Amino acid sequence: MGHWLHQNIVEPGKLPLFLALTAFVLTFAVTRFITRMIRAGKGPFRNITPGGMHIHHVVPGVVLSVVGGFGAVASGADGVSAGVCAVVFGTGAGLVLDEFALILHLDDVYWTEEGRQSVEVVVLTASLVLLVLAGFSPLGVEDLSGDQQQGRLGVVLTYAANFGCVLVALFKGKARMAVIGTLVPFVAVIAAVRLARPASPWARRLYRRRHRARARSILRAYHHDVRWAGPRRRFQDLIGGAPDRTPLPGPPRS
Repeated sequence: MGHWLHQNIVEPGKLPLFLALTAFVLTFAVTRFITRMIRAGKGPFRNITPGGMHIHHVVPGVVLSVVGGFGAVASGADGVSAGVCAVVFGTGAGLVLDEFALILHLDDVYWTEEGRQSVEVVVLTASLVLLVLAGFSPLGVEDLSGDQQQGRLGVVLTYAANFGCVLVALFKGKARMAVIGTLVPFVAVIAAVRLARPASPWARRLYRRRHRARARSILRAYHHDVRWAGPRRRFQDLIGGAPDRTPLPGPPRS
């Protein structure tokens, strides 16, 4: 294990990134454990409410991210200070992205359906960093030979083609595949050539008079959601906890 870590993480200079990812995942896991204990009323954990104001953990997360980020820039890529700053930054990023939905909606939606977006962003972020650690680099340029890397035109065309596919995937309403496609080019290509999601800007503009394409898009999206919505929700509930269920409105009381 030590030899593998040294050969694949330390020698290529990926140790700060590895430490940041480890701190990020552990911080998210510990934070979700504590918030779930607070929600259940178990253990010694309580919300921080000085003067009656609830301090969300995104606040110390922003501070740690700023300190770790600027510290990493100032310390360089090597040395103990770089590793310490990576851990500080990863911890702050874990706290911030755990409340991503709060920042997005500017409302305390932590235990609501909208709060699931925080779990999605954390999982997507961790997956992308893992891809980078595994050797993927943006747009697949690492696959080019030495002669190809010397040809700047080929590299520029590679960047442009994959960037175009990523943009098309975004307009087709496939944000997850677009983000992953920045690191794994064929994912963006697949997203770009397949039918758009029915509510996407691409479908609203280009499928407006193509009734057959719109019908196929709706049908494909329906089958996809039926197949994957359940497993995705169970996975999110396992990681972040199930959101509060909104009670159905009852009959009006006189």
